[in-house]
Amino acid sequence: MPDLLIELFSEEIPARMQTRAGDDLKKRITDGLVEAGLTYAGAGAFTTPRRLTLAIEGLLAESPTVREERKGPKVGAPDKAIEGFLRGAGLTRDQLEERDTPKGAVYFATIEKPGRPASEIVAEVLETTIRNFPWPKSMRWGTSSLRWVRPLHSILSILTDETAAQVVPLEIEGITSGDSTRGHRFMAPDVFTVTSFEDYEAKLKRANVMLNPAERAEHIRNDAQNLAFAAGLEMVEDNGLLAEVAGLVEWPVVLMGEIGAEFLELPPEVLQTSMKEHQKFFSVRNPKTGRIERFITVANRETADNGATILAGNQKVLSARLADAKFFWENDLRVARSDLSSWTDALENVTFHNKLGSQGDRIRRIATLSRELAEVTGADADLAGRAADLAKADLSSEMVYEFPELQGLMGRYYIEAAGEDAAVAAVAEEHYSPLGPSDDVPTAQLSATVALADKLDTLTGFWAIDEKPTGSKDPFALRRAALGVIRLVMENDLRLPLAEFAARAFFPHALKRDANGETPEEKRAEYSRITGIDADKLPGLELAAMTSMIAEHGVFGALWNTLKDKNSSFREDADTITDLVAFFHDRLKVFLRDQGIRHDVIDACIAMEGNDDLNLLVKRARALGSVLATEDGENLVQGFKRANNILTQAEEKDGVEYSYGADAKYAETDSERALFAALNGAEAAIAPALEKEDFPAAMAAMAGLRAPIDAFFEEVQVNTDNEVLRRNRLNLLSQIRTICSSVADLTRIEG
Repeated sequence: MPDLLIELFSEEIPARMQTRAGDDLKKRITDGLVEAGLTYAGAGAFTTPRRLTLAIEGLLAESPTVREERKGPKVGAPDKAIEGFLRGAGLTRDQLEERDTPKGAVYFATIEKPGRPASEIVAEVLETTIRNFPWPKSMRWGTSSLRWVRPLHSILSILTDETAAQVVPLEIEGITSGDSTRGHRFMAPDVFTVTSFEDYEAKLKRANVMLNPAERAEHIRNDAQNLAFAAGLEMVEDNGLLAEVAGLVEWPVVLMGEIGAEFLELPPEVLQTSMKEHQKFFSVRNPKTGRIERFITVANRETADNGATILAGNQKVLSARLADAKFFWENDLRVARSDLSSWTDALENVTFHNKLGSQGDRIRRIATLSRELAEVTGADADLAGRAADLAKADLSSEMVYEFPELQGLMGRYYIEAAGEDAAVAAVAEEHYSPLGPSDDVPTAQLSATVALADKLDTLTGFWAIDEKPTGSKDPFALRRAALGVIRLVMENDLRLPLAEFAARAFFPHALKRDANGETPEEKRAEYSRITGIDADKLPGLELAAMTSMIAEHGVFGALWNTLKDKNSSFREDADTITDLVAFFHDRLKVFLRDQGIRHDVIDACIAMEGNDDLNLLVKRARALGSVLATEDGENLVQGFKRANNILTQAEEKDGVEYSYGADAKYAETDSERALFAALNGAEAAIAPALEKEDFPAAMAAMAGLRAPIDAFFEEVQVNTDNEVLRRNRLNLLSQIRTICSSVADLTRIEG
């Protein structure tokens, strides 16, 4: 079996595209070969800045002969039908076979497709792949119609077996395939031929090209760590930057340079970000002080002066970049120390969303909601409001304008410099978190408070203007915001009535829901009646001002009750809140599924009252999941469903509800009397356990019903001819349903 080697040699491929390109080359070539009948033992893709390489081992030398049988028209069918069948099969009439079938004599054709040599198939698949390669961006050059990420120079394509290497003949837009390639652009630019992948990789190494990107990355990491260690320093790990730099060089040469003394007092994050974003430099830190003191750059060649000229040029460019960063830092500090309000005032002119106002509007809404949420998180309400007022001030700073990824972090520095409380300053950095499922969750009370307010304001705002996620589209990252709320609640063990606080955040939007941005008369009248606030003040008020007015009058509770009233003029808004809570439940299912909790278990708990208390909901779900993992729990569900089915059918047939009056004096069997006793004992245990929110205890008491319920159904006929006994037993089943349903809605459990 031969091995196949393909190399597509071009001008420099952007580092960000290389990994995907290697995967696409491997998939398209191997899929095409297998579809044509050529199987293989293994395949590997490799990338450098100038080449995409694919090595396939154990390829079939030719595709197998394939025989296909096709059923044709009936014997005696019109000539046109038979001729059409013959054209499709590529046969003549004398090659058809007549066979008797239950529907009469029918023509059958046996089509034989002979095998084809591997080189012929490889050439076809490779040409198709090159002409249709899925580059994110591509270009044409000269008079060629071929599109490639950068000008394609050569195609290496050879099949190697035990005897020799054979070039796969191919010509695309004047580029003819061959068995040759080139080494490093500067250090070994001459052409050389290869006979196999092993020969190819070895000759590339001698020509100063490391083919494997993982090898280049590991080489960079090791050399950088060794250089830093020798200087008593440590390299700041950055796997993303490492992968990118490994895609910029074919022969990595690691160099360490100095940072000017005038820049060493800059915050380490500023130095690290500036060097990474502009120069692709690694930061080198002093472990004793935490300061960034050196940088590491990776050159693409060896030089006679051991990189001295390269380092000198890099240090010159870096000094210019850091001079800008130093100017931004010092200028921002002057503003922060004199008057932070100038930055927050500037946000009045920055649009957050054309239907949701400016960043200034949003900050005021978040500040008001933070004061309200403080009662849940235990934070100081005034400090929470102050922290929210300042949390986004750095969006107006020059440093964040230059490096948006530093937002929040720079806010912490600037707010501390302004003399604010350190806990207030920390909110600026932490309130954006968590940004993803693995991101740290803020646990400081102030930070958790403002983070919740920020995310709830985002969600309720976009729900108010009907900009919800659809399918895979989520342009405003609302799924991430909902997951952030869930993790904040869970990891801080908060008892947050989500629907109520979502309504508090939503209500100002409910007051401005008509097309003109004004409050409809019906809503204005009801709002005035409930709150005692003059409704004439509503038109023209921006949303944050409405929130403040509602908070100042202490009428959030009354408004929440209004939203729950289906006869209210705000009933559509109540439906919007319900829909938002359902969105949280969907996100919670995803969150808990990753922790091994089944979706039907969550559904059974969502059906219970208080399902907007996510902490309570999760504790109930975990307890139920643990019980259902036991034999008693699993069998109890079957017993419950049997009782519920019998009871439901009887109620439908009789037109009555069997929910009262089961009396132990009518029990005829020991198992029936035992079930009465077990239900009374379970009810006595479950009710106080639920009141204490001790769900494991409640679930355990419920699971204890398994044995008496099983024994009851084995010995007792519920639908007996004696109507008194039948009614009593149906009421007993109702007691089973009531007790179990007080813990979770077991009808939603599958199986």
